[in-house]
Formats: sequence, C-alpha cells, structure tokens
Amino acid sequence: MAAPRTTAPVRKVLGRLSLPERKFVADALRTETVGGVLLLIAAITALIWANVPALHDSYESVGHYHLGPEALGLNLSVEHWAADGLLAIFFFVAGIELKRELVAGDLKDPRKAVLPVVAALCGMAVPALVYTLTNVTGGGSLQGWAVPTATDIAFALAVLAVIGTSLPSALRAFLLTLAVVDDLFAILIIAIFFTSQINFAALGGAVAGLVVFWLLLRKRVRGWYVYVPLAVVIWGLMYNSGVHATVAGVAMGLMLRCTRHEGEAHSPGEHIEHLVRPLSAGLAVPLFALFSAGVAVSGGALGDVFSRPETLGVVLGLVVGKTIGIFGGTWLTARFTRASLSDDLEWADVFAVAALAGIGFTVSLLIDELAFQGDAALTDAVKVAVLLGSLAAAVLATVLLKIRNAKYRRMVEDEERDEDADGIPDIYEQDEPEYHLRMAALHERKAEEHRRIAEEKRAARHALGEVAGGAGEEEQRRA
Repeated sequence: MAAPRTTAPVRKVLGRLSLPERKFVADALRTETVGGVLLLIAAITALIWANVPALHDSYESVGHYHLGPEALGLNLSVEHWAADGLLAIFFFVAGIELKRELVAGDLKDPRKAVLPVVAALCGMAVPALVYTLTNVTGGGSLQGWAVPTATDIAFALAVLAVIGTSLPSALRAFLLTLAVVDDLFAILIIAIFFTSQINFAALGGAVAGLVVFWLLLRKRVRGWYVYVPLAVVIWGLMYNSGVHATVAGVAMGLMLRCTRHEGEAHSPGEHIEHLVRPLSAGLAVPLFALFSAGVAVSGGALGDVFSRPETLGVVLGLVVGKTIGIFGGTWLTARFTRASLSDDLEWADVFAVAALAGIGFTVSLLIDELAFQGDAALTDAVKVAVLLGSLAAAVLATVLLKIRNAKYRRMVEDEERDEDADGIPDIYEQDEPEYHLRMAALHERKAEEHRRIAEEKRAARHALGEVAGGAGEEEQRRA
C-alpha cells in the first residue's frame, strides 16, 4: 500500500515576526519616527526660511558659508558639509542595519530575503523606467533617472505618526527592510554613476584606512578615541578620491560584527547602532534637510513641475512608479514562489505600504544635487518635484491606510496583549501548555473575585431591603 502523499505547507509572506525581531524593529522604528518628525520640522523650517523675503538672503548666506581646512581639500560650504559629512553618519547606520539584516535578520534566510529584495529592486527599477520614458517622450534630461528611486523611511514613519495610523509589525518590518535594501542600492548608484574623476592615491589611502579599521575590529580594540579619528580620516580621503564620501560610512558600517557571542547581551554593531542612530535621525538628517529643502515655492514653480519632463518624471516616478514597482514585485514574488499572503492581511495593505514608500526625500535630494550639478535652476525645480511627489504619495497612502485603520488597530492590540503579565505578548505563547495553565489560574482568580463581589452586593441589597421594610412598619404603627 502506497504511503499517503503529504502536501508541503503553504509559505506565508508578511506573517508574524519572531519575538526578538519584533523587539528590534520596534526599537529601530521608534527612533526613526522621532527622527522623521524632526526631519519634517526641518523641511518646513527650510521652506519658510527660503520663501520669506526678509529671510531668504540669510538662508543663502548660511548655506553657502565655507569652513574647513583648505590644505586638506575640505574647505566646504555648510550645505556641502551637510550633504557629504552628516549624511555619512546616516549611511553608516544604514550599513550596520544592512549587515544585521544579512547575518541575523530577514535577509539571512534566502526564502525570506527574496521578497524584500525583489520588492526593493522593482521599487527602484520601475520609478527609473517611468522617469526615463517621461523624459524620452518629452525631450528632457535623462540624468535624473535615479532621483525617484529612493524611499525615505524616516519621513514615511513621520507621516504615520502624524496621521495616527497603526501598522502591524509585519508591515512595519517590511517597510524597514525595503528601506535598508533601498539604501544599499542607492549608495551603489551614487558610487557607480555619480563618480566622474577618481584620485587613485586618495582612494588607495581610504581603502588602507578601511583595512586598518577592519583589523582593529578583528583584534577587538576598544575605544571611541581610536575609531572616530580613523573614521574621519577615511571619510576625508574618500571625499578627496572623487567617490562620494557617504560610501565610507556604508563600508565602515558593514564591517561591524552584528552577531552575538556567548555572554553578550548585544553585538558590537547593535551597541554602536544604538548609540549612533539618535545622532543620525535626530541631527544629521534634519540638518541635511534644513540646508537642502529650502527652495523657492510659488504658484508658477508648482505649475512648472507638470510642464517640464524632468520634474514630471520625478513626481510620476515617486507616486506611480514606486507604488506599482513595490506592489508588483511583492505580488510576483508571492506568485512565483507559491507563497500566500498572511491570513491577517490583504493585498490592499501591501498596496498602501507601497504607496507610502513613494515618500522619497533625503536620498532623492542628495541624488538630485549630484545629477544636476552645475544647473542650479533645474536642481531647485527637481527639489520642488521631490517635495510635491512625496506629499502626493503621503496623501495617497494616508487615504488608503485610514480605510483599514480599524483593522490595523485590532491587529496591533492582539500583538501587544499580555494578559498573564509575563512580559511576552500572548500571541507568541499560544502553543505553550504553561501559558494556558497560567491563564486558567488567572481566570479562576478572577472568577473567585467576581463571586466574592457578587456575594457582597447580594448581602448589601438584602440589608437595604430589610431597612426599607422596617421603616414601613414603624410608619404604620404611628398611624
């Protein structure tokens, strides 16, 4: 008799996270959300500073003020320091995030990694294609093809915080992983396509510095006073090499160990990320936004966005390209890997998150400045397009997410419920007999307490009835 044929369980995508991954995602996104709100404030401040006539000249003066050692080739404007210097910190954190995802997160498992990687790649390729087609048909410049390819996770989370929408942890983790992969390919685009002339001596010095950085990590040398000066030297050499200086930040972040050894509560990468992430999200990125987002916005400038192929391509790339690319990549991955969506979610939820990923700000502004370097008018016009496209994506995502917000709120409440008060959400303990025994004992104590209260209420009601009855008899005797 032939053995019965067993069918393999259907793999679920965007399912519940493991408890350690859920805690990490919650901590990371909490910092990013605060940073995103600061980023939003910085962008609004920049727009006001640049558009109020009495303040406009001071904005230009501060942004173009130069400082730094000329002899080392680092006499840069404040705006330049923000783009090349402070964003290196942002990409350093991105490098650590990527390393952690590769060795301990979702990207470690190829079956789990394929979804966010394909979704991120499609979410970059389709906006680039939309921009290219728009400019080929409209006779515009193709140099800005990479501008609409980036997702700004901090700004996206700031939008969620402002509109008060709760996303389940699986969708938040998907958005975070998308952004991590997105940042990696963005830095590769910057390094490959926006490097014109290379100073091989400076590049060799930067590589040598990275080797020293790696050896010190391997030897477990400790002390910020060793690594910070070395990191500054590596950054300076990378800047003078002609390769964008933020590449140095990613390279150093990828070198940190993000796996825990026995007896370690946190890996060195996790510890350093915990220290540096607030600096990145709370200072570096908002300051970059402050000196990059200040463009003159008028009715004419907004109208020009839809009449110039370069700016129209950016808006369509962010709003249409990102949404279709990420949603299409996710659907195709699930379709061809024979996976199914988590039972708690619908494809409309993935579409809404894909629309939210169309908020491209920090890296989009950086690529804009590199792509149209030397053409200040076009650079500013594309900045307006980035702002307008990000705003449109935010509005679209807000409408879509609000429709499902009641469902999300129930899912988040289920994820966070901890009735047995053991510090672990109940949803992670459903298969443990000990959990159900604890819950049985808890309900028995509650039942006993309710019985006691019921007896007290019954006795009180009985006593009140006797008092009322006695008072009636006394009145009859008096009559």
